[in-house]
Amino acid sequence: MRRVIVDTTVMEKAVTHPTDSRLLERGRVHLVKAAKRLGLKLRQNYNREAPRLAAQIGRYAHAKQYKHKRMRRTLRTLRSRVGRVYRDVERQLGAVPESQREALRELLARVRRLLTQRTNDKNKLYALYAPEVECISKGKARKPYEFGVKVSITTTLKEGLVIGSRSMPGNPYDGHTFYEALEQAQILSNVRPEIAVVDRGYRGVEVDGIRILRSGQKRGVTRAIKAMIKRRSAIEPAIGHMKADGKLDRNWLKGPLGDALHAVLCGAGHNIRLILRKLRRLLCAWILRLLRLDQPAISLC
Repeated sequence: MRRVIVDTTVMEKAVTHPTDSRLLERGRVHLVKAAKRLGLKLRQNYNREAPRLAAQIGRYAHAKQYKHKRMRRTLRTLRSRVGRVYRDVERQLGAVPESQREALRELLARVRRLLTQRTNDKNKLYALYAPEVECISKGKARKPYEFGVKVSITTTLKEGLVIGSRSMPGNPYDGHTFYEALEQAQILSNVRPEIAVVDRGYRGVEVDGIRILRSGQKRGVTRAIKAMIKRRSAIEPAIGHMKADGKLDRNWLKGPLGDALHAVLCGAGHNIRLILRKLRRLLCAWILRLLRLDQPAISLC
């Protein structure tokens, strides 16, 4: 546990792909439901027109007609309809009981974010009931953007046991997550790492008392150090197994606390699977040994 590998990945949230039309329609639906539940009378709810507009925008987008005026015009119409429902509910906010006013005010604030945000804005809202979701780009050709939270994974150099799995909200630079990842690994294993092997995304980061080996390092590389640097890629299949077998690819828990809990549980599940695989191998070896000891007494005739 004194030699570790550190890397980051994206833990996607269980949300649909965020498009403007889908987010606006969901905001309108929740406003209409909240108004009906609280007894507010709306001038119009657009239950027939708004879904039709959202579907029409999806057809234009499927045909790659992003720059056509009709798609922009339809999206502008949908935004105006949602804005009317929003202002109608906002005007009646004073008639809502005090115990339920805060929840409605929070819903109105999120819908207002959906109405005002544009394509090139920062800190956008990607899910109505999951404001912690972030848009993260990891440079993948097949998936340019992933919507969730960044997770830092720390494994042992040789065995591949996960000794740290921590969510990093705010989409920080990989190097800025390094100290927190090592801190969690030290707390969970009760052993302070001495050597950490990382990729080139951790350039410029230094931690006192810990030797950092980076991919592509040339200066002062001996045969043993070169072998440890080549071992860095062993964390990639571990992350792949955690996503495919350990549910790390899709988080269903709510809020930032749910992100932190899910990351830790996925790391624990990966370790349990490794231990069970070792036990199965030991059991098979023990059975084969018994069969070989009893082989003279077994007759196949």
